[in-house]
Amino acid sequence: MKPVENRILSILTAEFQPVHLEVINESHMHSVPPGSETHFKVVLAAPAFAGKRQVQRHQAIYACLANELQNGVHALALHTFSPEEWLANAAVPASPQCLGRSKHDHQ
Repeated sequence: MKPVENRILSILTAEFQPVHLEVINESHMHSVPPGSETHFKVVLAAPAFAGKRQVQRHQAIYACLANELQNGVHALALHTFSPEEWLANAAVPASPQCLGRSKHDHQ
């Protein structure tokens, strides 16, 4: 596991005590150098999300990952669930391929 991916996993585990957590580096799907850690998919089911709207769940994740988002993490695809939602429907959509281009492609 790479350093940024591992840090995100550790932070989210400590903050949310999840019943399910996946941190998936999807950087290879984007216009970034090989080995980058800039784009991640997070699948997180935690008791703290019970009764919360999606926007509240996402705000909580952004708050605890603020340092990572300011220092190299460009994008997070968030899929958040309460434990009950996770048990009832554990389907997570596949991420689309990036249609963006590197700033270097525009020269």
